[in-house]
Amino acid sequence: MKHFPIFLSLKGKTCIIIGGGSVAERKVESLLNAEAVVTVVSPQLSPQLSYLSAEKQIKHLNRCYQSQDIDQAFLVIAATDQTEVNRTIAADADKQNTLVNVVDDLKLCSFIVPSILDRSPVTIAVSTGGASPVLARQLRMKLETMIPSSCGELAALTEQYRERVKNKFSTIEERKAFWENVLKGTPAELVYAGQLQAARNLLDQLLDEDIDHPQVGEVYLVGAGPGDPDLLTFKAVRLMQRADVMVYDRLVSQPILDMANKNAQRIYVGKEKDNHAVPQDKINDLLVELAKQGKRVLRLKGGDPFIFGRGGEEIETLVEEGVPFQVVPGITAAAGCSSYAGIPLTHRDYAQSVTFATGHLKDGSVNLNWEQLSQPNHTLVFYMGLTGIAVISKQLIAHGMPKDTAAALVEQGTTRNQRVHIGTLESLPQLVKESGVRAPTLTIVGNVVQLHDKLNWYKPEQYQSSTEFTKHGKT
Repeated sequence: MKHFPIFLSLKGKTCIIIGGGSVAERKVESLLNAEAVVTVVSPQLSPQLSYLSAEKQIKHLNRCYQSQDIDQAFLVIAATDQTEVNRTIAADADKQNTLVNVVDDLKLCSFIVPSILDRSPVTIAVSTGGASPVLARQLRMKLETMIPSSCGELAALTEQYRERVKNKFSTIEERKAFWENVLKGTPAELVYAGQLQAARNLLDQLLDEDIDHPQVGEVYLVGAGPGDPDLLTFKAVRLMQRADVMVYDRLVSQPILDMANKNAQRIYVGKEKDNHAVPQDKINDLLVELAKQGKRVLRLKGGDPFIFGRGGEEIETLVEEGVPFQVVPGITAAAGCSSYAGIPLTHRDYAQSVTFATGHLKDGSVNLNWEQLSQPNHTLVFYMGLTGIAVISKQLIAHGMPKDTAAALVEQGTTRNQRVHIGTLESLPQLVKESGVRAPTLTIVGNVVQLHDKLNWYKPEQYQSSTEFTKHGKT
């Protein structure tokens, strides 16, 4: 370890920056955030530094550097583009045993500035010892995706309760166990969900009562998106990795399942047409039962839980049973599959509105408002429509939609196995038969499908050939 990691208290301390450009500007911002007293020495200032000077947030010495400028400094940063000036500053600071950083010149530095992740009061510094600042920034960006933005609020809340916890538990081991349960449990999740008062109430309850019975857990209703694991939200990944048990559907891809907590119990409740592994009411009851055992339950659904995902039915039961839950939206199949197929759902020249519809109603029929759906300059997206594709095609044509309207079947959209089958509204039934397309497949009907050939950008490796797409009704 070439550098000793340390966090300095700069509140009220005099910090001198020599240089007035964009680099100096970034350093000034960081120092002001640390409540330092900042002086900038430079004959010229950037517009932002000029503003800070005019607002009396920094002191400006409008001239070139002089050795006496750092006489009273606690910390010095040389941010000029003049090598000799930077060397002089470093030498002067070294004589006075003053901390000095020379930007982009590690040999002249007595300290280096790490890449910072600020979740105040939580601060994470990442450094490569000056070997690769770009790598340090990349590592910091990776941490950004893993650490909730409200982590600082959680730290502030725990600080408020430290004395109460110390008075409640006599040993360090008891306190540690309490905080570990809090920080990986419901109180932390309440903070992350923006429910600070609810988190305080729960902490008060935990500290005021001697609870012998197991606490109710929580259900995370998470949208897994259309298949590509890179489309998951940060929050989805975090909750997936915290869960004690995972209840998942058939449409959740294996790469996404692999991102969940490896030690979590896994329960498959997938549904296919006329083959439900677990009926919906039993799934609802299962979520309640697991949560009341004190477990963190991940209910993982393909796409978005509230768009043909029956998420509403599940949380209705949770509400009735008093079980805490969170809902994490996912990218619905319509948005994901259309994007990866190069088919905009709306376009000023082709469609000014879009409708999502199910091709499979609760009673097994496809009895929709066909007149309303058969509108010009409109895009239709059918979920679960393969079985009823003949009815869909027939009814839309019967209600005035031109039979040569462009249509697409997007099979296993956003995954490496994606295939796009292009045809027309009239040819859809035959296209399904000839292409061998299988669920999960999304059906898109509308003139926007004409843009597929021009805008098609996603070409999974195994289909980069002349047979990449099956087309019907076009040359």
